[in-house]
Amino acid sequence: MPNGSAASVVPVYLEAGNTRVFACALDWPGWCRRAKTDEEALDALATYAPRYAVVAKRAGLRFPAAAPTFEVVERIPWIGGKAFSHVDFGALGAAAQLDSEPLTATQAKRLAALVEAAWAELDDVVESAPAELRKGPRGGGRDRDAAFAHVVAAEAAYARKLGVRHSGVRQTEPQDREEIAAVRGGIRAAISGARGGAPASDKGWLPRYAARRIAWHVLDHAWEIEDRS
Repeated sequence: MPNGSAASVVPVYLEAGNTRVFACALDWPGWCRRAKTDEEALDALATYAPRYAVVAKRAGLRFPAAAPTFEVVERIPWIGGKAFSHVDFGALGAAAQLDSEPLTATQAKRLAALVEAAWAELDDVVESAPAELRKGPRGGGRDRDAAFAHVVAAEAAYARKLGVRHSGVRQTEPQDREEIAAVRGGIRAAISGARGGAPASDKGWLPRYAARRIAWHVLDHAWEIEDRS
């Protein structure tokens, strides 16, 4: 895993569902996009490169300056037939095999910095967004405070996947900032202190996958709020 290299070749993996595909940059937690086909998912990932570059800059990392070239290094097939999958629903569902590799201290701190930058991006977007957001194509979608509440409540559950013990975040609007900071602090410490390529518990997440899943969920909603403001 590079430490913020400016090289334009980006390793990615593809996770397939029954009807959709996620393309995810292995070394850049949160840079994941979904579409109907492999090619469309990779195109969507490329389209979001400028938006993700803002996150990388927040983390103090160099990001590919030119249009990235993707190298598909792994594919996670869907083996559930016509059943609906996490990917079809709109969420990452499985870790990549490469996520099981051990982490150096530098790599772990880099992952934590990118997750923290994703949080900062969300906080800034929420701060500047109107309380009521434009509705989606079919009239749906949470308003600003509800979207933020959804993200931080999910993070309380995600923290437990990293072995982080906490009292949780109350699902009220607005949330208690001290509770949010405590959960985020636990996640940050767990990721930055991770070394082995194994989950913290039997049903936990690999540290690399946890960083990717958490940052993706944060940024997906941050960009949604931005687009619907």
